[in-house]
Amino acid sequence: MKRMISLRDQRINEKERAKALTKKKEDPSAIKEREVPQHPSCLFFQYNTQLGPPYYILVDTNFINFSIKAKLDLVQSMMDCLYAKCIPCITDCVMAEIEKLGQRYRVALRIAKDPRFERLPCMHKGTYADDCLVQRVTQHKCYIVATVDKELKRRIRKIPGVPIMYISRHRYNIERMPDDYGAPRF
Repeated sequence: MKRMISLRDQRINEKERAKALTKKKEDPSAIKEREVPQHPSCLFFQYNTQLGPPYYILVDTNFINFSIKAKLDLVQSMMDCLYAKCIPCITDCVMAEIEKLGQRYRVALRIAKDPRFERLPCMHKGTYADDCLVQRVTQHKCYIVATVDKELKRRIRKIPGVPIMYISRHRYNIERMPDDYGAPRF
């Protein structure tokens, strides 16, 4: 077993030697600063006032795939769920994720390139769609997130005022939506 010389050893040069750590004593009379996150003005407690028809719905990759498996038309099923006009939005990251899936998911790619879908450009590095959706929803609370992914749902539930659309019993359902809007509860 080899032993290492400690960085404070006398045999090491002065410049390379680690300096002894000295703690500054905190002044008890000094004002302590805390950073408190700023809450958006669009929220009235958990009620999001920016949500209203036409709804902008951020669509995730697996939501499109599960909609195809359940034989649901995306735009029509969204309108049936919310009783209002819906504009599905797809980010560049989600589009890149669908393209990476390959030839097997070409139907999902064709649906994602539908002209009814609004394309949202991404300015960040990387193509991880979950981080992109969470970041966009945190900045702008005017979106509903459509996903089936449990991990993404868990992350979005931590953000106040953002409804989640999901698939259950071959239809779309929505959670955390204000009762004033037409989404039925099942």
